[in-house]
Amino acid sequence: MQIQDLPYPDPGVPDVRSGPRFLRWLFRNQLPGQLKSLAWGLLHFASVASLPFCVGIGVQAAVDRSGSRLALAGGLLALACAGNAVGDTFLHRAAVTNWITAAARVQQLLARRTATLGAALTRRVAAGEVVAVSTGDVEKIGWFVEALSRFIAAVVTIVLVCAGLLVYQPALGVVVVVGLPLLALAVLPLLPHATRRADVQREKAGRATELASDTVAGLRVLRGIGGEELFLDRYRRASQEVRHAAVRSARMWSLIAAIQVLLPGIMLITVVCYGAHLARQGRIAVGELVTVYSSVMLLAYPLRHFEEIAMAYSFSRPSAERAARVLSLERAADAAGTPGPETAASPGRPSGDLYDPATGLLAPAGRLTAVVCGDPDAAGRLAERLGGHAVHAPDTARNGSVLLGGVPLDELPLDSARACVLVQDKDPVLLSGTLRELLDVPASGAVGAREALDAAQCGDVLAALVQGSLGAADPMDAQLTERGRSLSGGQRQRLSLARSLVTDPEVLVLDEPTSAVDSHTEARIADGVRDLRTGRTTVVFTSSPLLLDRADQVAFLHGGTVVAVGGHRELVRTEPRYRAVVTRETETGGTAGDATGLGTGDRTGAETGADDLSGLGGLVEIEETA
Repeated sequence: MQIQDLPYPDPGVPDVRSGPRFLRWLFRNQLPGQLKSLAWGLLHFASVASLPFCVGIGVQAAVDRSGSRLALAGGLLALACAGNAVGDTFLHRAAVTNWITAAARVQQLLARRTATLGAALTRRVAAGEVVAVSTGDVEKIGWFVEALSRFIAAVVTIVLVCAGLLVYQPALGVVVVVGLPLLALAVLPLLPHATRRADVQREKAGRATELASDTVAGLRVLRGIGGEELFLDRYRRASQEVRHAAVRSARMWSLIAAIQVLLPGIMLITVVCYGAHLARQGRIAVGELVTVYSSVMLLAYPLRHFEEIAMAYSFSRPSAERAARVLSLERAADAAGTPGPETAASPGRPSGDLYDPATGLLAPAGRLTAVVCGDPDAAGRLAERLGGHAVHAPDTARNGSVLLGGVPLDELPLDSARACVLVQDKDPVLLSGTLRELLDVPASGAVGAREALDAAQCGDVLAALVQGSLGAADPMDAQLTERGRSLSGGQRQRLSLARSLVTDPEVLVLDEPTSAVDSHTEARIADGVRDLRTGRTTVVFTSSPLLLDRADQVAFLHGGTVVAVGGHRELVRTEPRYRAVVTRETETGGTAGDATGLGTGDRTGAETGADDLSGLGGLVEIEETA
């Protein structure tokens, strides 16, 4: 595989049982490139190692005043230099190719896994960790895969040189053969300490990055409560911890590097002293002494690869473990061994009632079903299950699959499952670009963009986009900023709802689609969604009386199972637990707030706090510190 041939048609199925197993799998799949790198590495190192023999022949020829041997030595020296240049050039080319292609393979695997799991991935793995694996970690993994072939070439060269010295000059060759393994293994006791210090540094750096991200995301709230200095002090302390950890790690690696310089120097001095003693006794010639001396001096170069491979493995192992942890997450269908989205043929799309055997939830076909659940996290997990998006680690137990028309969703190929059931979670993401591009999604074609925007009550959103986008007379050509941050939370929520309505799936699952919208707009959205989705199955997770009152049926979940089904008004009268959730009853019998909304416009205060606090992990510590 060459760089110009990327991406891979199929990156393969990785071995994700552990980090080292993943590295071995990656090396095997890069074998052709590794063999090419090994061949050029052997040419390069053999040419370097042959230089001392050429120099030794030339020196001895000068001592013996032999012109023919001197010419031979010059020819051999020129040949060795040419081999060195060619080998080094193509070794570097092959090594970089291996590095890039290995990193690209890992990135393709991560992208495929992310696309397979969708938004459910971040419920099992932090989004920051996914980003870290797909950026910095893939480079470290590629580094180890690339360095391994050069290390093998260096080892083979060292073995051949030692064997040659034993034959060429046994007395000095024995010293070299005994000393080189000691040089190569001398740093092994220090490697575990260096690896632990490097792991500590990465852990502290990740914590500091997370703290900085939280602070930036919640800066508006911090300014409102005067917490900037508190968080700034926390970040200073975290960054200082990173600095101290980096210094401790650098000290250990510098010690290893110093040993790699010191011990070959000691060995070189030993060889020179012993060789000079043998030369005075007449047991070796001057040319032989020069050859052995030059060989030992140049062997320090391939010996450096022992240090490099140790560093590459110590840095790539935790990176490979993180990558393997992300890649090991899978859908139930994949875990059960059914065909995945890349290999299975898409069968006819099922239709009918949507039923979850784990909770007993039944959403009749063609009707609007509202689901009330007192636990928002449980509601989010159930929404994932209804879409067949539930993520499983290989060792976790699984409940029965959700059925659509009697067909288990988890046994469908991913593309078929997503075409049948679309899940919009409570925090959907808007991608940057024009509004036309945002709504240009795979769809049935039965619902137009304007119809969806009208149903989602996006009139003021379109006006805001035109006002904020210079030169865009048509709202569909207006530019959306990254994640729609120029819009309020309610405006982003309504645009996301419009995008889901355009798709027009067989089953649409909405998780709190109007939580940041005022009561008047919410009522109009409820009517718009009901009218637009007539004849289609719609499931809405909500506790808003306005949405509940317009549903064909309401299912109330308590303790993870459906305990009541009926109309909203009926359940309010007959089910105290339902009434407590919907009306926000407190223990004293009052209500915690208006159940129908916060007034006019988007719920600015509520959504602003939610947006800022969502990324501000640890804000509760402000009060504890104070």
